[in-house]
Amino acid sequence: MKAKIIIAVLASSLLVLAAKADAPKENVFDARPLGITTSIKMVGPYMQEADLQIICLFKHKSAGDTYQGAAKETDEKLGGLLSALRNRGEFVGELGETFFFTPANGSIPAKKFMVIGLGEEKDLSLDSLQVVGRIAAREAVRLKAKRVAWAPVIRDEGNTVVEVGDGDRTFVEQFLSAYDTEKRLQTQGLAPKFSIESLTIEAGPSYFNSAVEKVGKGIESMSTELGQRDNTPYVSTGK
Repeated sequence: MKAKIIIAVLASSLLVLAAKADAPKENVFDARPLGITTSIKMVGPYMQEADLQIICLFKHKSAGDTYQGAAKETDEKLGGLLSALRNRGEFVGELGETFFFTPANGSIPAKKFMVIGLGEEKDLSLDSLQVVGRIAAREAVRLKAKRVAWAPVIRDEGNTVVEVGDGDRTFVEQFLSAYDTEKRLQTQGLAPKFSIESLTIEAGPSYFNSAVEKVGKGIESMSTELGQRDNTPYVSTGK
């Protein structure tokens, strides 16, 4: 009897170890600004379980859009939805333009999906990703998405202008900045109560370490900045 128990325990332990070995590489930051657990994870946007999965796409090119790696895999998993909307001119991809949908059952793990436009590829800069970060936070709150995931997929669209770690840092900083405003509005009774629990930044193997380093610095920098914000209520209650 004891031998059977020992075998069962060993088998269970081996299964746990195997599951850990198969799990994607992930760095979870110790700091939790505004109560959000932030991590860098080596997965594509078609793999991550999330209440809201977000990616970015450039403005549609009449000559054809570039789909490589994660961008290509995601479009295929979604049955060609992304390319169909772009090719038909129903999602242009202007900077800040969004479209939101519910993925078909069995297509990808995310419950909801949002695309945020990056505008013309030639105009891409960190300023573009600042806009994307703010939109992502506000839309996540509006949609009541507790678990948010983001993949820029900029490299997978053939663009190398913005260094991946710098882009991820910029996105996270502006996401936290906008979310801080949302929480202040809630505290002051100007918006319904809601809290984001986690933010997963998806990165490929070649960019993982840079993303970890620079997002970590961004979290530290933005945490300091948020602590120095004016706490005066937005609405004046003067006589």
